[in-house]
Amino acid sequence: MAKPTTAKIRLNSEGGTGFFYVTKKNTRTMTEKFTVRKYDPVLRKHVEFKEGKIK
Repeated sequence: MAKPTTAKIRLNSEGGTGFFYVTKKNTRTMTEKFTVRKYDPVLRKHVEFKEGKIK
């Protein structure tokens, strides 16, 4: 069987609220850890979100 090219990842908030987004990333082109600024509704502002594993 072929190895899937996308993987589910969890984007954890660096604001310390415990809020997270679940998304997919292309494992072929994006091999390093993913970091993006997104909206945290608990803090009600944009903060850094870093990639983590889905359990």
